[in-house]
Amino acid sequence: MTRPNEMTIEEAAHALRARELTVRALWDACATAAAEKNPGLNAYIELFPADDAAIDAAQKRVDAEGEKAPPLCGIPLAIKDNILIEGKIASSASKMLENYCATYDATVIKKLKEAGALFIGRTNMDEFAMGSSTEHSAFGKTLNPIDTIRVPGGSSGGSAAVVAAHIAIAALGSDTGGSIRQPAALTGLVGLKPTYGAVSRSGLIAMGSSLDQIGPLTKSVSDAKILYEAIRGQDALDSTTIPDGLYEKREVSAKFHIGVPRHLFREGVEADVLETFEATLKKLTDAGHTLVDIELPTSSHALAAYYVIMPAEVSTNLARLDGIRYGHHANGKTLLDDYVNSRTEGFGEETRRRILLGTFVLSSGYIDAYYRKADAARAVLRREYMEAFKKADIIAFPTTLSPAFKFGEKGDPLSMYLEDIFTVTANLTGMPAISVPMGTVVRDGKHLPIGIHFTAPHQAEEVLFAAGSAVEKVR
Repeated sequence: MTRPNEMTIEEAAHALRARELTVRALWDACATAAAEKNPGLNAYIELFPADDAAIDAAQKRVDAEGEKAPPLCGIPLAIKDNILIEGKIASSASKMLENYCATYDATVIKKLKEAGALFIGRTNMDEFAMGSSTEHSAFGKTLNPIDTIRVPGGSSGGSAAVVAAHIAIAALGSDTGGSIRQPAALTGLVGLKPTYGAVSRSGLIAMGSSLDQIGPLTKSVSDAKILYEAIRGQDALDSTTIPDGLYEKREVSAKFHIGVPRHLFREGVEADVLETFEATLKKLTDAGHTLVDIELPTSSHALAAYYVIMPAEVSTNLARLDGIRYGHHANGKTLLDDYVNSRTEGFGEETRRRILLGTFVLSSGYIDAYYRKADAARAVLRREYMEAFKKADIIAFPTTLSPAFKFGEKGDPLSMYLEDIFTVTANLTGMPAISVPMGTVVRDGKHLPIGIHFTAPHQAEEVLFAAGSAVEKVR
């Protein structure tokens, strides 16, 4: 039998209900593996002690309800450090919130507790979710378990690393511009960014409020669906959530049309990544699906628009963390010194960079030249995608330009920002997107995973799950 900590959600749930495994044994397997492996990966910022009452309650529920028990009952999950769990530290991997203890549960945590899930620890991340490598954490970088000289991606790199290293069954991350899907691709996992408003953001430490979404990092597409279904739904604490009665259940065809904007792949994508992408598309067409050439002219400007809108929202959301109202406080000789010292000590370099950039694009002399034009480009991009979806059910890209890069390889911020080039559009448009492993490429003798990325219309997660499952079948 597969080691308990190496199981998928589906496998573990089946083993628990077949009495081949107990909730305590599953927890102990994950906790023991985490204690052994985490010092070499730095994927968890904190491992939680066993909650005996929750473990016993989950076991009783599985015994009493059997197949009717929620599939997540008794499953140990890892939670990104920007999602609040009552009574636990939630620092967003920043010195600014190093000692902040959450006084309430995020809505997704409430839902997971109702489903009987267990929480094994909080995972490392780029500070305030600003980064694509998990190098920008106040608590040290996270290593990629596939090759420890390389990054696991970011900002949900810790969540990706714990699942890839089998020290959690699955994990939650947050995605502002690709922060679930990019690390999923670099660690060989499935990562889902739901439709904006599908999952409540109540209890998520905000980075970009019009862009952020919580989503799953899992070992399979079916696991991603299980975790997504558990956390989605309308929430009175988040007015941007979609009312349950308005959330459309879309029909999923057995065969679908895949839109491919090849004009965007002419430069930047490494040759073997593009070759694997084309080979995956060929396997899908051999399985009966149809490729459609599409044009998305504004997508070439999406990254620039994102890096105007996102810092603007960062600047606004983090303004409250000044050392006076909230966050790390450092004394100075004057009140101004208090503010300057607190924010300089509390925030890392990348966070300060984005706050400054966001403050600049929102300033009275430049808001028209930058922010409002970026917002207009966002609206055009959304229309182009909707037009493309008249011909295609989904749109396909490689998730990343390359496999996982080495630590320090992208010291120039602009080269790091390019990591998000294919993922930011889903956040700008609010559409759902998924990354699914499509194979490996070789670097320095190591086989490194890469992903294929699908975007679907609003509320069409079922189409993404079908497409992802199709890739799993032909891989």
